[in-house]
Amino acid sequence: MEKITSKSNNLIKETAKLFTSRKARYENHQFALEGARLCFDAINSGYAPEMLFFTEELQSKYPAEIEKAVAASKRAALISSEVSAKLSETQTPQGVFAVCAMKPFAERAEQGKKYIALDNLQDPANLGAILRTAEALGIGGAILYNCCDAYNPKALRAAMGSSLRLPMIISDNLVRDITELKANGFSVFATVPDRDAQDITKISFPASSVCVIGNEGNGISDEVKAASGNLVTINMLGRAESLNASMAGAIAMWEMLR
Repeated sequence: MEKITSKSNNLIKETAKLFTSRKARYENHQFALEGARLCFDAINSGYAPEMLFFTEELQSKYPAEIEKAVAASKRAALISSEVSAKLSETQTPQGVFAVCAMKPFAERAEQGKKYIALDNLQDPANLGAILRTAEALGIGGAILYNCCDAYNPKALRAAMGSSLRLPMIISDNLVRDITELKANGFSVFATVPDRDAQDITKISFPASSVCVIGNEGNGISDEVKAASGNLVTINMLGRAESLNASMAGAIAMWEMLR
């Protein structure tokens, strides 16, 4: 087992870039995970890490899990607490990190399944929370248009492993993709803070359907609303004018599957 004690080690530098740079992630088709739960969950979800790093303290705390993780990884290294602090994106690092290859994104939505589509979502915490809820409720997958990176460390932590398993479709033109979905039998609904829109609790969502959640500040674009055709709203009795995107997404997905 190799040991790394220097923060200037090239492998450590390259791994650190995966935490901080979207460009580095997509150029290398790799992403980095931090923390016992996420790293072990990735292995239990079928990932074989390209690289596994862990401290002696972490190994002492999770001996069986580390043994399994090392066996599943292509390469592993014992690191010092200083190197762990260099890699960590948190104030209190647990001392375990994994570098994994990205799996291919899904190419298209499957008939008979319900999807959540995200239009220009920019908060990694919101994105991760929606992906976590989507998997928990049994949503078929997520369509991401012009969103922050699902492999951003904050998004990965918020998703708690769900983004490693939930099918994700990357859209480069949501209006075009909505038009194609409708042509293939999908019903598409756009959520808006508009009392004149249909009450989402009164909608009977078809087996093949998509519900769109919009940007945190600006909501869904006019072009996407027009392409969707069906405008739905979550009626609110209080004085709040809108909901947090992840909360709106959770309610919308619950109603889709109710």
